[in-house]
Amino acid sequence: MRKIVVALLLFWSSLATAEVVNVEFKFTPFVGDPIKTNQVETLPGKASVFINNIPMAEHEVHKKEVPVLFEECEIAPSVWLPAKSLGPALRRGKNKIRIEFQPTDSNVPYRAQFRWASVTDQITRTEDAQGRIRETNQSGEGVDEKKATGRVVFEREFVADFASDMPWHHYPPVTMLNDKDKKDLAMLVNERVATFKPNFAGAYQILRNNNQNIDLAEVKKFKCLDKAYAAGVRVAAQHIDQLDFVTTENPEVVIRSKAGNLFYPRDPESFDRIKDHDEQMCAWIVISVLYPPRLVVVRTASGKWEVVY
Repeated sequence: MRKIVVALLLFWSSLATAEVVNVEFKFTPFVGDPIKTNQVETLPGKASVFINNIPMAEHEVHKKEVPVLFEECEIAPSVWLPAKSLGPALRRGKNKIRIEFQPTDSNVPYRAQFRWASVTDQITRTEDAQGRIRETNQSGEGVDEKKATGRVVFEREFVADFASDMPWHHYPPVTMLNDKDKKDLAMLVNERVATFKPNFAGAYQILRNNNQNIDLAEVKKFKCLDKAYAAGVRVAAQHIDQLDFVTTENPEVVIRSKAGNLFYPRDPESFDRIKDHDEQMCAWIVISVLYPPRLVVVRTASGKWEVVY
């Protein structure tokens, strides 16, 4: 008994000092019985991910066989989202994730599984009654499963004390936009397009300010943008009539296209004229960062709109 008590004390002590460094979410829509079989079939459709009401990504789910994992009947995920990958959309402290799934065929009954777990900076070791040992750096694991026909929605609040605290996280929320606001936001989109021109000073400034994963010195050294421009790559944006402005109950406003991406190449085949594979890949990555599918903006204290990511 004394050994059991000591082991439990050590276990709880380990949990108490472990720091949460990430939170992971997994989502899968499927047909089949994960209790009776070791495989199920994913249901085709589109999964939309929102963080704090901000539309972050859309995932196409395709029909395929996926394994059922472990005794917990965990379905291999169609959508896997580490919260740390969300960048400045994530708040230090309380956040909310929402996943909306719309199946391609709304008449097919199915089940949807939503899982979450905190990732800690320590490994914990447990032993069950059969003597099986499990080591993991996860805690707070949970699952929600629903039966559905048609659209299904999952929501969950979670805490992310590991997130960066950005000044504009504390700006007042934007609840409505007038015509002037929309014109100003459309101008931001056009100004972003205008940065794609030699000597690319405006583009380099965007990369310097808004994306830490791009090595700006290497981009300049490799002349990715110059080579893309020389190959005939040009960037365009949707007309203001095709823009959709989304308020989020937060300071952020999302500028996106009503159909397709906000920015697009005028000639999609122009990238093929960059013959060197590494140069082509460099140009594609950098231009994708500069001209994402949507822009997120906030209104500063002076009333000026500013792109934050």
